[in-house]
Amino acid sequence: MGFARTCSVALVGVEGVVVEVQADLEPGVAAFTLVGLPDKSLTESRDRVRAAVVNSGGEWPQKKLTVGLSPASVPKGGSGFDLAVACAVLGAAERIDPRVLADIVMIGELGLDGRVRPVRGVLPAVLAAADAGYEQVVVPECTAAEASLVPGVSVLGVRSLRQLIAVLTDEPVPEEEPTEAGRPDPMLAGLCVPGTGVGTGLSGASDDAHALDLADVVGQVSARTAVEVAAAGAHHLFLQGPPGAGKTMLAERLPAILPRLSREESLEVTAVHSVAGMLPPGRPLVDVAPYCAPHHSATMQSLVGGGKGVARPGAVSLAHRGVLFLDEAPEFSSQTLDSLRQPLESGHVVIARSAGVVRLPAKFLMVLAANPCPCGRHTLLGDGCECPASVVRRYQARLSGPLLDRVDLKVEVEPVTRSELAGYGTRGDSTQTVADRVRTARERAAARLVGTGWRTNSEVPGHALRTRWPADPGALDAAELDLERGFLTARGLDRVLRVAWTVADLAGRDRPGVQDVALALQLRTGVSRGVPMAIGSRA
Repeated sequence: MGFARTCSVALVGVEGVVVEVQADLEPGVAAFTLVGLPDKSLTESRDRVRAAVVNSGGEWPQKKLTVGLSPASVPKGGSGFDLAVACAVLGAAERIDPRVLADIVMIGELGLDGRVRPVRGVLPAVLAAADAGYEQVVVPECTAAEASLVPGVSVLGVRSLRQLIAVLTDEPVPEEEPTEAGRPDPMLAGLCVPGTGVGTGLSGASDDAHALDLADVVGQVSARTAVEVAAAGAHHLFLQGPPGAGKTMLAERLPAILPRLSREESLEVTAVHSVAGMLPPGRPLVDVAPYCAPHHSATMQSLVGGGKGVARPGAVSLAHRGVLFLDEAPEFSSQTLDSLRQPLESGHVVIARSAGVVRLPAKFLMVLAANPCPCGRHTLLGDGCECPASVVRRYQARLSGPLLDRVDLKVEVEPVTRSELAGYGTRGDSTQTVADRVRTARERAAARLVGTGWRTNSEVPGHALRTRWPADPGALDAAELDLERGFLTARGLDRVLRVAWTVADLAGRDRPGVQDVALALQLRTGVSRGVPMAIGSRA
């Protein structure tokens, strides 16, 4: 009787569970049994592994073979177990020393010719292996750079099963034929999911040299200020205005003014994008804020996550640490929009399925864009709106009060005038200039919040702001009066105070004053408070 074991990783959402792959050979009729709650794609690994071993020059054992995946209670899916199953079988057949395999984690799919193909989710799988105490990991060669992002783990990238067998048995490592120049590498096909290109609205922020410039937006002083405040404090933003006013342009330029992700944030974002199959080739680490703009026909499952079996990340998780832009927000279904309430408050999504409960990260900056009415001409002068008042009210009511109460900034985007479009006015600040101010404001907030676990003003609870970092005396009088009149909720008052702190950070003040709170109220309610919208022009 022969027995061998090695390890692989099962992904549950964006978290990994180390799975022990055991192979047992017994005398009897030749058969291959796979147990341990595998799904359809994992069950098919029996044929892939057998062909890969034979085509790699190995001998398939003609005995009763049982492969077990432990713990058996954890659902297992995908083709990433192929490499571990093949090595466990070869260890049980004494082609490889079983003692060498025991402390190695193997991740990869096998082709019928023995090539090791990449799979999605390598980074979270290696993170799970490192957390479990494993120090050696074997992955496909083209995902070795992604796996190497995890510190303290020795990563071996292999191109074929033949190479891995040679390494484990101290034999000369054979050379594999490289891909012909000018032809696409078929090995990269496993890293991407069809339909996740730029056309779906799923993409990362561009490099600085090719980023969309905020100076291209004509006019819109109020909206530009709101975008800057939103970036500096990670506040949610609602842009309302007629078609063609520049709402989409502003949202597309928001990721470029956000600070680059820290190392910890980059690993979080990369793990989500790796599981979703959205990592761009040649860029194993996502270090810029992602940008996700789903179409208004998106379902609730595509927005918050879901799918058959174990839940997959949705748009809110793909926008983690970045921007989620919902254009034509009233056209989304009410149920879909209201599903955003919980992640907006908690920063994560909890999805319960029969296969298990999955917790996905979802700390994003939400930007809503909407027309004032179905025809879009409700607020335009000289171009009458043909929508009845009841239709306008019903259209605007599609965005529920509880959802809008979680939005810090609400701005009316005015139509661009002829003189502004002709370039007679002053051109706004460039993306680089605004990004520098945003970075300085974030640094001021981070220095103030050091040791608290909070990073941006939008994360600080209102009680902490009122007790630990109070505003100037009398600064909140106007906001408290609005609370008494019913114009603000208690949550709304806390959000006004958070925005006021962000305005003070942008202006270089030690704490918010009357003008900072007035501008925060103006940005939240849309009612003029007698202060200029441009932060740099205030006294």
